[in-house]
Amino acid sequence: MLVTIAAAVVVLGAVIFVHEVGHFLAAKATGVGVLRFSIGFGPATPLRFRRGDTEYVLSWFPFGGYVMMASEEETADEAGGVRALEGGAAEQGFPPEQQFEGKPLWARILVITAGVLMNAVFAWGIYATLALGYGRQEDPTTTIAAVDPAMLPEGAAALSAVPYPQAVVRLNGDTVGSWNDLQSALLDPTSRVLRFEFAGGGSPVTVEVPGTPGSDRVRLLRALKAAWAPRLGYLAPGRPAAGAGLATGDLVLAANGDTVRYWDDLVRVIEAHANDTVTLAVQRVDSLFTVRLVPIAESDTDLVAGGRRVVGKVGAGPLIEPRHVRYGLPGAVREATRQAWADAGLVVFAVKGLITRDVSPRELGGPIFIAQLSGQLAQLGLEPLLRFIALFSINLAVLNLLPIPVLDGGRLLFLLAEGIRGRPLSRTLRMRLSQVGVALLLAIMLLALTNDVLRLFGG
Repeated sequence: MLVTIAAAVVVLGAVIFVHEVGHFLAAKATGVGVLRFSIGFGPATPLRFRRGDTEYVLSWFPFGGYVMMASEEETADEAGGVRALEGGAAEQGFPPEQQFEGKPLWARILVITAGVLMNAVFAWGIYATLALGYGRQEDPTTTIAAVDPAMLPEGAAALSAVPYPQAVVRLNGDTVGSWNDLQSALLDPTSRVLRFEFAGGGSPVTVEVPGTPGSDRVRLLRALKAAWAPRLGYLAPGRPAAGAGLATGDLVLAANGDTVRYWDDLVRVIEAHANDTVTLAVQRVDSLFTVRLVPIAESDTDLVAGGRRVVGKVGAGPLIEPRHVRYGLPGAVREATRQAWADAGLVVFAVKGLITRDVSPRELGGPIFIAQLSGQLAQLGLEPLLRFIALFSINLAVLNLLPIPVLDGGRLLFLLAEGIRGRPLSRTLRMRLSQVGVALLLAIMLLALTNDVLRLFGG
């Protein structure tokens, strides 16, 4: 719990802080007065201080943040609820030349878009740093050992007719150099058609799988069995595999008398014998020996029939020797740009899906969901957590560009309308649109929080 809370504070705090710093620096650079810099919405907590003309506060509702700039128009009774969302009005003691409305149109556009730009640059910087420092770990496997026909989604049945094992060389025209490439392409929700090309030649196999909901994509990935050798890697302490004396590097040759060629052959035998004895023929270096163990019965998701099913587990994973891909500076720049652009594309796809109802509103996640993910990734290590921070930063950047009043996109729309018309929209119209924006934003927050609670309690 403490790790989850700490990770959530780091993720939310870092991304929101970067966004608001963008607005803050742009305002200062263009001479706009800043009354309040806040992390979070609503009333301020006791964690607040003043430096110069600006008050710095931590507010009670950690759903975002804001920079309250000097403005001759956005008074407490004219902001249509915006000031309530921002913790109430602040003292305004700035001369007219420091008012937001007194600045040229280009300066106001810069101030409004600076938060989004800062989030994008922040994410890109994280990806570039990770590419330079960590590189990338790839599973070099590109061969499919077998396919589980029962698990294939309806539109992918053609894959069951392929004679396996088969090495995938291209998917949708892109070269497949690792299992990571294959997995990314299969789970990409932006493509409805998947075209497999195999090393053995012959005609490509084309299947149709909808991008959303993602359950069919997960079933397809689970149906394709990687050609991993049945060699033991990680062994969980206190579980049947470790308790039977097996060790990392052991090669399983047979299970209950059946030859084991690939890791999935072993998995199928183990899962089918919950609470029953399984006999393994094992090779360790030059020695051959037999091991008997009893898989523990555990509940698992049934992707075919739905619901849950009971399977055997022994607490072992395959030994996969990853390929470490390293990047120089040019390669890191390209990888960071590719990753940031791909993230932005997925967010746009999700928003479009919500609008067209191809994506269920139940998929929305709020602060509890973000906290849970943050905690899980923090336990996996620094690199996964940093990647999630970058992804979340891109999410915030894209979502802030939505044309909803009170978001950056809505305010930018007001400014673009002013540039086209040659004069601002009326105060009354802006006030009413802002009221709609506040109501819509609160409704989205409530929906996301409701989804979080339902997930938390299994609803």
